Amino acid sequence: MTSATQNEGRSALVTGGSKGIGYAVAQALAGAGYSVTITSRQEAEIQEAAGTLGERVRGVVCDVRDAGAVQRAVDGHVQAFGGLDVLFVNAGVGHFANIEDMTLEQWRDVIDINLSGAFYTIKAGIPALKRRGGYIFTLSSLAGRNPFAGGAAYNASKFGLNGLSEVLTLDLRQHGIKVTQIMPGSVATHFGGHTPSEADAWKIQPEDIAQLTLDLLDMPERTLPSRIEVRPSQPPRK
Repeated sequence: MTSATQNEGRSALVTGGSKGIGYAVAQALAGAGYSVTITSRQEAEIQEAAGTLGERVRGVVCDVRDAGAVQRAVDGHVQAFGGLDVLFVNAGVGHFANIEDMTLEQWRDVIDINLSGAFYTIKAGIPALKRRGGYIFTLSSLAGRNPFAGGAAYNASKFGLNGLSEVLTLDLRQHGIKVTQIMPGSVATHFGGHTPSEADAWKIQPEDIAQLTLDLLDMPERTLPSRIEVRPSQPPRK
């Protein structure tokens, strides 16, 4: 495994980094020696998270629905740390209802954050990643392959994110940039208003995705695991 000393001078930007998977990934990257920027729409949350994560981590308020704000966040990261090596595209939201009942605002919110926000983030980060090679992780979902009732917006956003990720691999592989889609099933996070508890012990934990991210970064340069599906190993019996 790459040591923290070997990662000195490397940096990562994690969207949606104030809690859950984004927070765990930022914590793991900082522990591995990366300098990290985390983003969130909520100023109080992002500053608290950055303060807890330590001196290697800076927090930036950024709404990924705003392409200009995303560009400023990436530019600020590059200015602060001299470059960009890892981009973890994690910001996401879910609204669930059948199509007849889903509002236009709910549809737009999910697509604008989960899909357009990912595009804005990646587009802003590519020039810096090209300068020294790097890695893009897109946090998708098993819902990007498996539709479910009431999941019109969420399924569409994750199916789209998977397609975007696959095209990115083709567009960027000759520039020394790897792209991996991470597609988890049930994760113990605050997603959808859920409050993690002991009852979630069977679920994937945010730190499991963080460990997977470090493991992928340690893969030989010649090898690209382009799509990783992650499931709880022992879900409750139905």
